[in-house]
Amino acid sequence: MARHIGDARTSLTEQRIRAFIADRLGAEDLDGRSVCLIVPDGTRSCPLPLLVSAVHEALHGRVSRLTVLVALGTHAPMGEVELARHVPDLPGMTVLNHAWWEPSTFASIGTIGADRVGELSGGLLRREVDVRLNRAVVEHDVALVIGPVFPHEVVGFSGGNKYFFPGVAGAEIIDLSHWLGALITSAEIIGTRGITPVRALIDEAAALVPARRLALCVVVRSGSNDLHSMAFGAPEEAWAAAAEVSSEAHVRYLDAPVERVVSLIPEKYDDMWTAAKGFYKLEPVVADGGEVILYAPHVTTISAMHPEIEEIGYHCRDYFTKQWDRFEHLHWGVLAHSTHLRGAGTYDPVRGERCRVTVTLATGIPADIVRRANLNHLDPAEVDLDALAADPGTLVVPQAGEVLYRLR
Repeated sequence: MARHIGDARTSLTEQRIRAFIADRLGAEDLDGRSVCLIVPDGTRSCPLPLLVSAVHEALHGRVSRLTVLVALGTHAPMGEVELARHVPDLPGMTVLNHAWWEPSTFASIGTIGADRVGELSGGLLRREVDVRLNRAVVEHDVALVIGPVFPHEVVGFSGGNKYFFPGVAGAEIIDLSHWLGALITSAEIIGTRGITPVRALIDEAAALVPARRLALCVVVRSGSNDLHSMAFGAPEEAWAAAAEVSSEAHVRYLDAPVERVVSLIPEKYDDMWTAAKGFYKLEPVVADGGEVILYAPHVTTISAMHPEIEEIGYHCRDYFTKQWDRFEHLHWGVLAHSTHLRGAGTYDPVRGERCRVTVTLATGIPADIVRRANLNHLDPAEVDLDALAADPGTLVVPQAGEVLYRLR
């Protein structure tokens, strides 16, 4: 049973945070063990320096080795300056990026058979998957996840075992899990509590991890370093406790759909691969035929890590599933990202593709690249945010990307 403190209305003090971590880790049999801390990158609101320093204080001198592994998934690596701001430089602690682009990074820890994938996915997918994981996790006695929980477009709520898969995982399980989420659709799965099919697949993969797994799951006041709550224990239990709090803290409800949403994208999302969260969290409240404008003048590229998205473009799920022979050979994680940003829609060979809402980028990405990717372009210099905020049919959302908006 996970231990937890706080709720959606709480703001935990630093003293309480440190005391909780010291108490929980002090009760664990970790003496002489090697410990790998799996932490988020800079795309998540989280008081990570405080949490890591508190964990270090509780473990330094007790454990044989302490490594911090930044769970990039397939995000861009953090540079030295970024890492120095992100994770404190503490004695006896090594900090590593998850080098997902380097094959030698990984160790295979087993497979999940096609029949089992079929069971977990509710029959949506039936394919054996090789479960590969960063060697740093495999080569430590204990893997301690430290990170926030938010509504998530692929799995329902992020956090917990998701820091292993896709956080520090190989492409096979990333592609399979993300495409499963795309088949269900972002609008259907985002903010779903409990064990979604994607969460079930991730938990199945996590059961193969040879290290002892623990998690410190936190719920952060979005866009800040304030903590509402903390839960510690087995990843499945700590995550479940945090997801309950997140479902209160990170979901806003509207009585009626809006014609237009303007998502103001914070600078922590520095490409469209990550800034797309400003669409995922708002799609559910946009009326049929409406528009989502992603306002992010600082974003100048779709994805340096996944340039193929510029060639594939953004399309609804059915565009791919009904032309599967054309797309099956590509990374399914890239296809999933495409569908998540384009949202709900239909496709048939005669009538073509019809999407439920219009997606417009008001970014620093050149207009020709945006249009070639099947999205609308708007010069951010022409955006009058005050006028849009005064429009009764428009919802302007600051710090978009973490809080989910839904209809009652």
